Amino acid sequence: MDQLFTLLKYAFFGFVQGITEPIPISSSGHLVLAEEILGIHIKGFSFEVFMNFASLLAILVIYRADLIRLASNGLNYTKTRNREYRSDFMFIIYLIIGTIPAAVIGILAEDFISENLKDIKVIGATLIVTGIALWLIRNLRGRKQDQDLSVKDALIVGLAQAVALIPGISRSGATIVAAMARGMKQETALRYSFLLYIPVSVGTMLLSFGDLKNDPMLDQLLIPYLVAFLISFIASYISLKWLMGIMERGNLKYFAVYCFIVGPMILFFM
Repeated sequence: MDQLFTLLKYAFFGFVQGITEPIPISSSGHLVLAEEILGIHIKGFSFEVFMNFASLLAILVIYRADLIRLASNGLNYTKTRNREYRSDFMFIIYLIIGTIPAAVIGILAEDFISENLKDIKVIGATLIVTGIALWLIRNLRGRKQDQDLSVKDALIVGLAQAVALIPGISRSGATIVAAMARGMKQETALRYSFLLYIPVSVGTMLLSFGDLKNDPMLDQLLIPYLVAFLISFIASYISLKWLMGIMERGNLKYFAVYCFIVGPMILFFM
């Protein structure tokens, strides 16, 4: 019975991670919220790494054509300097630039964030902040496409991603808001946001490999982790596809309303 409960527990948290990672409502905040509501706390650092990898794989599958094109054209540009490939090469450069703020701040502030900002009240407040940001850009319709981006755009969106290290601030929400505020088309903002997630996610896993290997919970929880991984992958895939449809219809305001409802409920009732 205990084994079944453990399996169901990790499957549930895998679903929460997967469904909330792509959409702009903060996966980290909802994991903490789920633990608080259910009175169940996930043990073992490895779980977070596994779930992060599951969401990463879902994003890689969905954006595989873009990634192949960028890699091919970027390599061709370095060889030929053909202007036909320049916009894709520069898009790669902007992804690298946009990764730097979160990488630097993550390394410097990781301990502070984990020790001081994973409080349920902080998450309530930051969900409201996320909602306000989404509401402010709900009607924006930018014109910038991939070839129109600049170093300034990359840095601003990268700084937004760094701010999203705070639990309750949605990573996808922060980067999409910043991208659209910089005048990007919704499709470009979405693609840049999720391609920007890839290097940060890979970097996090590489830095965490030592902790993962030494995690004493890994052996006894391998099966629950694998089940949660599969569920998180499927949920992340479905959730991102859903978000892409919502972005096409310009309905980000509904996520803002959700944050306006959940944030105050956390502050006043938890």
